[in-house]
Amino acid sequence: MERARPAGRLRRLDNFKRALQDDVFRGALKHNAIIIALSLVLQLPFALGAAMLVNARLKGRALLRLLFFAPFVLSEVITAVVFNLMLQPDGLLSAFDVDWLGSTSIVLYTCFVVISWKYFGFHMIIYLAGLQQIPHELEEAAKIDGARSWEVFRYVTLPLLGPTIRISAFLSIIGGLQVFDLVWVMTGGGPVNASNTMAIYVIDWGFKRFQFGYASAVAVLMLVISLVFSLLYQRFVLRRDIEGALTTMGT
Repeated sequence: MERARPAGRLRRLDNFKRALQDDVFRGALKHNAIIIALSLVLQLPFALGAAMLVNARLKGRALLRLLFFAPFVLSEVITAVVFNLMLQPDGLLSAFDVDWLGSTSIVLYTCFVVISWKYFGFHMIIYLAGLQQIPHELEEAAKIDGARSWEVFRYVTLPLLGPTIRISAFLSIIGGLQVFDLVWVMTGGGPVNASNTMAIYVIDWGFKRFQFGYASAVAVLMLVISLVFSLLYQRFVLRRDIEGALTTMGT
């Protein structure tokens, strides 16, 4: 009996090895990485631009805030269903003559556009809160000293907004690792696994193929990836922000 235990443990570890050697899982991991990279490069700068727009003194900014934030209030399923209907060959965007959800080369980027439309309002609100914490006197002093608008943004606004940007990036990366709802409803991970993600991979093996042991092993891998990233990000990126917050609370 004592000899059977190590063998059982080895069989359980085989699931992790199997996942890491599976091209479909590695492809899903790559897709998560692409979504994260695009979010950092495109979605977050767009959200920051929208935050600066609605933070400016212009007419109708309250309406703009509502319009930009409204997509985040909608549920993921409703958003996915609406865009799924719009992106069908006979849908609202059929005039472009592009198979948005059926082409393996663009389906992932189509999903990313929908994800960005859904969540950029959330990051906009985070940036807006950060912008409103910056004293206007600093920006006005820089302008009096002769700094141009882009110089004020580069050397005053952006550095002071650093902690907010780092938190937003952290939430975006964690969300990118766990993408599921929108992609699952729109494509189910297809076609030919072209929009597959780690979460969809888990659901596929667990609740479609009923291999719960293997699906659980993949879920553990997702947890480990998220946990390791969170610890490293907190250690090397958020360390100064956390220490500064604790110092402020202590005083």
